Amino acid sequence: MTDWKLPAEIQKDTEAFVKLMHSVASIYMYEWFISLDFEWDFLSGKKRFRWPMIFYFLNRYFLLLSLIGIIISFDKIEGLNCQALFTFFQLTGNAAIGLVSINLSIRTMAIWAHNRYIIGGLVLIILGHWSLILQGVQVTTTLVPGVGCQIVQSHSKILPAIFIYSMCFDFIVLSLNTYKLIGITSSPSRNLRGRGRLTHMIFTDGLVFFILAFLSNFVATVFLLLNLNQVMGVIFNVPAAVISTIVACRAVRRLTNFTFNRPEII
Repeated sequence: MTDWKLPAEIQKDTEAFVKLMHSVASIYMYEWFISLDFEWDFLSGKKRFRWPMIFYFLNRYFLLLSLIGIIISFDKIEGLNCQALFTFFQLTGNAAIGLVSINLSIRTMAIWAHNRYIIGGLVLIILGHWSLILQGVQVTTTLVPGVGCQIVQSHSKILPAIFIYSMCFDFIVLSLNTYKLIGITSSPSRNLRGRGRLTHMIFTDGLVFFILAFLSNFVATVFLLLNLNQVMGVIFNVPAAVISTIVACRAVRRLTNFTFNRPEII
């Protein structure tokens, strides 16, 4: 049986961690690049900017900055302040996780036709989520000469709470969407053109997005709770944030493009 606490095993896990982070960062940067036309539509005036888009852009660029910080931390830069760098990209990364839930919640509010009870409940859940996110950095790092930044200790109390909360939050959002969509499908007015198109769009990709976000947080939570060592405990945190951000931002783009063509529906 593998002894995850052995220095040799931790070193091997660190090498795997570095490779995984580069791969995940590449995937996200590719996704970011191929969707820049959406930003251009706002800059060029083709789409009117509305306040919910603030959370979309913050989500995208906070995670982008976080990934850039992670990649920099692997460089062998003499005098690099690893703790400050990790503080930066963990705060932006955690914020991205919170913004994912906000973006998915805004989509849910739209599906529920801005029902005030749904909005009130989701806002309370969002505030609870951010009360955990804003509790700061949960990883201690140091600069190893000739190697780069390495994780010395991962504090395993708040991080699991953040991901478990995110997972439960996503499940609530998924349940609300499923319930509403079933209601729309069984409604006598389901043949209305706008509502039918919205329902079809949600069923074809929306629920898949929510499920992927839920599952990515679930995997990260399992490894956080197992806490095999300081590296394996956090190895899937970034992939979870990237997957969640990609699916949430795609959901926002789909809904925005839909409402741009049919503004009277939402």
